[in-house]
Parts: sequence; C-alpha cells; structure tokens
Amino acid sequence: MSMGEDGRNVLETGRADRSVWLMKCPTLVSKSWQSTAALSSSDSGIAKVVLSLDPVHNDEPNALQFKMELAQKDGVNTPKSYSLNMFKDFVPMCVFSESSQGKCALEGKVEHKFDMEPHSENFGEYGKLCRERTSKAMIKTRQIQIIDKDHGVLMRPMPGMVGLVPSGSKDKKKVAPVKGSDVKRTRRDRRELENIIFKLFERQPNWALKQLVLETDQPEQFLKEILNDLCVYNKRGPNQGTHELKPEYKKSAEDEMQQN
Repeated sequence: MSMGEDGRNVLETGRADRSVWLMKCPTLVSKSWQSTAALSSSDSGIAKVVLSLDPVHNDEPNALQFKMELAQKDGVNTPKSYSLNMFKDFVPMCVFSESSQGKCALEGKVEHKFDMEPHSENFGEYGKLCRERTSKAMIKTRQIQIIDKDHGVLMRPMPGMVGLVPSGSKDKKKVAPVKGSDVKRTRRDRRELENIIFKLFERQPNWALKQLVLETDQPEQFLKEILNDLCVYNKRGPNQGTHELKPEYKKSAEDEMQQN
C-alpha cells in the first residue's frame, strides 16, 4: 500500500464497484500474452472475446457462449481459439493491483469466473504442443562429472557438521531399498490386462496382490480396480489374503481351454 500524508497506508478504492472477470488460463497462453505485450504497442490488444447468443433458445444455459481469439504476434505456433466456460456460483472475490511505485488499488469485484480450454477446432494442435512439452520435461539434464586428481578431500566431513556418524559405528543407518510399489509403472490397455490376468489364473487358482503386481508390472491401484471386477478376495480360510476368479469367469476360462 502507498503511504498517505499522515504516514498511514492508503488503498485506492475509486474503482471498487467496477465489475471484473476472473479467468483461469493455461500456462501456454499466459506466456504468449506476456511476449505479445512486450512486442506490441500499448494501444494494440493481446486478444478479443467473441460473445455468441442464441435468440431462439435464450433461456437455455448454453444459449450464451464466450470464445477468445488471441492476437498471436509472438511468432510461436500457439492455438489461437479458446472456449470460455462461465461460472456464476463461486466465492465472492475482489481484485487488487500494485504499481511499480508500491501503490495499491482495489480494481473491482469479480462478477464472472471463467475456465479457458482449447476450442474444438484446435484440439489436435493443442494436444501436439502438450506432447512436445511432456517430451522436453522428460529429458534428463543432470550430468556426471569425473573429478581429476581428487584424494578424497571433498568427501571428508568438515568441522562443525552435525549428525555425521563414524564409518565404523554400529548405529550407522542403513539405506532403505526402493520398494516395488514405489516404482513408476505404465498402465496397459484394460482389455489386454484382463487377458493377462486370466492366463495367470490358469497357472494357479489363487494369487496375492503383490504377486500379481510383480507378474503384470502394473500400478497397484489400477490392478485393484480390475481385480474387484474379476475376482473374489478371500478374507479367511486356507487361501486367506489371496484373490481367485469369480465363478462366472472361471467357467468362461474353462470353456476357452476346452475350445483350444
């Protein structure tokens, strides 16, 4: 806030009653706006909003539609058209601003809230950009560097370091091995995974969940969802803690074996 003549903080409220829109936009669009605003003059806009109204069905919720088209002057192949989904039911909010001189102002009250998503005509182009961004994020940037003529100086504990345990101490902490459940696994197609599960139950009638995770190499939660549909969990008895196929699936599996 800015300082008044009496030394108190002052908040400018001249635009407090103005209605403003709050919009959540993808990071890709935000960066495009920043680069466009830096290249453009102050009079040119960075985007425009197109309002469509169906006069025949104006009472329906979808009669009023908003579409935003970017100016797209940054030279990047960013999708140009986006749909704006409007929400009226949200927590009352106000918008504040702060200038480079430290002056704060109340810019208005939020009247509508929007979520931005790519327009149907740009789904393919936007999906391609998302895949490229994911591929770049998966590239490993860490490097291994070999230290020449090192005699262990960098590995020695320095004076004042707390919590160091001597190498010969019996209380030395052991490094916990990475559990199998912590390893990232990629989901298979559901139908393909069901066929694999049926083949495993042909080998033996009862399987524990950890065994199935190792055999199928699938995420544990995803495997549980499929097992709930295909199997019965034994809570007691000689096969306690294992899964077995439901009777209807046992019969179908036996029929397939007879046909083969």
